[in-house]
Amino acid sequence: MRRLLTVLAAGVPLTAAVYLPTASADSQTTAATPLTCRSVPVKAPAGTRVESVTAVRHAAGTVDVPPVTPQPGQQITGVPAFCDVTVTLTHPGEGDHAEVRVWLPLDNWNGRLQTVGGSAFAAGDYGADRAAAVKNGYAAATTDAGVGTYIDTGWALNDKGQVDKTLLKNFASRSEHEAAVVAKNVIGGFYDRPASYAYFNGCSTGGRQGYMEAQRYPDDYDGILANAPAINWDEFEVATLWPQVVMNNEKTYPTDCELKAFTDAAIKACDPLDGVKDGLVDDASRCDVDPRRLIGTKVVCNGEELTITAADAAVVRKIWDGPRTTSGEKLWSGVPIGANLSGLANTSPDANGVVKGAPFPVPAAWVATWLKKDPSFDVSTITYSQFTQLFKQSQAEYDKVIGTDDPDLSAFRESGGKLLTWHGTVDQYIPAEGTVQYRKQVEREMGGAKRVDDFYRLFLAPGTAHCGLSNGTGGSTDALGALRTWVEHGKAPKTLPATLVNADGQQVERNLCDYLQVSRYKGHGDPAAASSFRCVSPSRH
Repeated sequence: MRRLLTVLAAGVPLTAAVYLPTASADSQTTAATPLTCRSVPVKAPAGTRVESVTAVRHAAGTVDVPPVTPQPGQQITGVPAFCDVTVTLTHPGEGDHAEVRVWLPLDNWNGRLQTVGGSAFAAGDYGADRAAAVKNGYAAATTDAGVGTYIDTGWALNDKGQVDKTLLKNFASRSEHEAAVVAKNVIGGFYDRPASYAYFNGCSTGGRQGYMEAQRYPDDYDGILANAPAINWDEFEVATLWPQVVMNNEKTYPTDCELKAFTDAAIKACDPLDGVKDGLVDDASRCDVDPRRLIGTKVVCNGEELTITAADAAVVRKIWDGPRTTSGEKLWSGVPIGANLSGLANTSPDANGVVKGAPFPVPAAWVATWLKKDPSFDVSTITYSQFTQLFKQSQAEYDKVIGTDDPDLSAFRESGGKLLTWHGTVDQYIPAEGTVQYRKQVEREMGGAKRVDDFYRLFLAPGTAHCGLSNGTGGSTDALGALRTWVEHGKAPKTLPATLVNADGQQVERNLCDYLQVSRYKGHGDPAAASSFRCVSPSRH
């Protein structure tokens, strides 16, 4: 899960020197007219009422970000002084209270808005992403949608045990749009000029929010960076419980060490497919490994020698294949070959030392709370046939609410918006195949790949886990810079330069290819250099 942390709002309103920017979006605030850190009049977005507006000045220096379960705290240093404006909204008669936070640099504003998204069941950022945006000159915004933190789903059901439709609607779509409206309003009042460009930046849940903005509110942003997007929410959230369902029904629980042995064997077998052994599988679609080949293999785990069994291999085979009905109908993609299987096939011993499944909390909560309407429901009791029923129930009840899979992006295209996405090919939580299939649906809806490329581009990142290029755990890329160049100068990215981390933990340079192509070694040159590879169609690979 993506690392997003929360900021301690401290201090009292003080006078601050703020300077009006010039008309250019690239210019900094250099005029001599000082402003104070203050609350500004905010026009309520349609259907809402503004409950309060507050403003707090934060001095330049370090932003302390305390822990938010399950993420640890951290300190963000070098943050310039900013004014923190908090606007609380409600939808009259619905009893909700959603905060929109806007951080406004008190000097050297770059003339742009950057709204940042959430993670898991959190609708917004807890401070780290806003601090990074402010450090880079942006006015930064986020919303909590009136819901909980990453794995806090206490808001899901009302006191009658029914799904709280108001808060689910906020989380699914409504609050993100209202945050865009409020942020632009606050910026205009504070700087006495509108933002020249508005960007959205999110991964995982934040990626889904970006796609929802493009689908339902096409005029909110000039550019949307939406990575590893949690689109197809109603389907993949149930699908990612599949590894636990398999282990429980087969009554077989491979250890982390055994699961790693399967993954390592897959990477070793598929690594050379791009023409060189470099610790990366560049074309995961061609990686076809039979886990039964490892039956009888010895694995040393915490000093104990284990032997991989036929039952272990059968479990991994089902997890890689993905969820199916009892009649064999494919429901969704499985955990990608080469991804960390322990993310969704996690286990832990109980009080008696008996190993049991330990499901990832996000899909477990979705099934127990939104489908069974019982947060105490034991997901370990789900049979294969019940899994199919739950999958189809989720589609029927929630696709229109939070599926975020509408392929008609014509209004976004006509608004001049640009949508840029990268997705790791070994994402252990959200299979990239769901994003690829959505892109293909958009092409069918809107006239083919070339027409869609004019406003929407998708790049696949080999060897990259969930949100790995965003949180620094799996490399890096300046995707926001590429998006800005596309929006502001009309230069669309043909590839996306990135630093990746291979299976040996070494950093290598690559130009990420669009989803229709794969990276291939030229036959000469340093395998750690991007110049040694080219993007080709899989048929030529």
